[in-house]
Order: sequence, then C-alpha cells, then structure tokens
Amino acid sequence: ITVVVSSKCQNLQIRIFQGILIKCNESCSTTLPEYAEEVIKLAERLAEVMSENLGLDKDYLKKAFSNPSVGIKAAKYPRCSHPEFVMGLRGHTDAGGIILLLQDDLVPGLEFLKDGRWMPIPPTQGNQIFVNLGDQVEVISNGIYKSICHQVVPNKNGSRLSIATFYNPGPDAIVFPAQKLTYPSQYRFKDYLEFYSTTKFTDKVSRFQTTKMIFK
Repeated sequence: ITVVVSSKCQNLQIRIFQGILIKCNESCSTTLPEYAEEVIKLAERLAEVMSENLGLDKDYLKKAFSNPSVGIKAAKYPRCSHPEFVMGLRGHTDAGGIILLLQDDLVPGLEFLKDGRWMPIPPTQGNQIFVNLGDQVEVISNGIYKSICHQVVPNKNGSRLSIATFYNPGPDAIVFPAQKLTYPSQYRFKDYLEFYSTTKFTDKVSRFQTTKMIFK
C-alpha cells in the first residue's frame, strides 16, 4: 500500500493520488498537511546546515534545487512468513536530494550498506527521523556527501510502516557541482609540479585548497 503526496514548498498543496487502498479519516486528513509543513521546515534547515558545512552560503542547496519539490510516500510492507524466499525492496540509492524517514516503531527492515556489509537499522524510538541523502546531493557537493545505498528486507514478525519525505530539486533544476568545491577543470602538470616543489611537506588538504585558488 503506497500513498504519495505531492507539494510545492512555496505554496503547500496536498494531493493524494486516486486508487489508494488505505483509509484516511478526518484526523489523518488534518494531521498529514500539518506534518508535511513541519517536515519541510526540517528539510530546509538541514539544507542550510549542510550548505554551511560545505563552506557555501547557507541558502546554496535550496537555490541549487531551484524551487524544490517535495513528495511524501507512506508504504506498508506486509508480514512475510518466509522472508528467506523474498527479496523485498532491493538495494538502491535515491535519485533526489534530502530524504527524511519516519519508520515503524516495532518492526525493523531498513538496512544501509556500509563497507560492503548491510547494517540493519532498528525500529524508530521516540519519533526519531532518519536522514538519507540522494544522488543530487552527492553531485552538488562534488562527492563530499554521498548518496546512501539502502534496502528493505521482509520480516516474519509483523508488517512494517514507513513514511518518507523527499526534498528534491525542482524538475527543471540544472544540477552541477558547486564551483567552490571543484578542482580546477584543467592545468598543466609542470605548473603543478612547480607549485608542489615548494609545498611538498605541507598538509595535503591545505595544498589542495591552495591549488584550487591558484589554478582557476
């Protein structure tokens, strides 16, 4: 069962697509827009903090997303009596930007890939929200932030509910690495060697930062 909600950050409009097999009572229809507004604020604040952490203006990511779009997807993964025979949602990275996940507080299933191993994420405690990053953040940060490979495995002990909010670039956004985070596009090796000869025994990070400024 999947519910998809679309919205625009500037003028929040909630639309639930037709054909959804889930009951949404009056309380739900009131709470969902309120939740959407608050989680969008959180995504925007995270975008500011991430931009500043990269040494960029705090509104850089929001501007790079060019009128960001937001989608909320609620998914229910049913109980599986024989999980060893079922693949579940196989490993993938998300295409977009910042993903905020509110997941089940009883049944696990989410796993992240780390150092070649799948690491299980325990059920949410205390209404925690997990933050995941998509491919566009990796591109804009020039690889400093990585999009995370994750999967959902079936569980024999019960069904699992998750609510994911996707804070993505607008459909017409032109995505490219922030210029401040890229190395110079080209330079002659002999010029670098000349610079290197005077900085060989300095800190590599500082040397590369200086390289960016010299070879623009």
